[in-house]
Amino acid sequence: MSKSLNKMERNYEIYDKEMLAVIRGLESWRHLLESTKFKSKVWTDHKNLEYFMKMQQLNYKQVR
Repeated sequence: MSKSLNKMERNYEIYDKEMLAVIRGLESWRHLLESTKFKSKVWTDHKNLEYFMKMQQLNYKQVR
């Protein structure tokens, strides 16, 4: 599967581009993933995507 980035997507940070690729792949193969009786896993070796998989501690900051 191959698709060019549009003008807005070209400005994304690298980790956002990688996540976009994962999402597009899942959307493209959704019909295959939903019709199987087996669970699916997404494997990636991109270190920046590890950030999304870890629990983040969010700080509450009151804006005035």
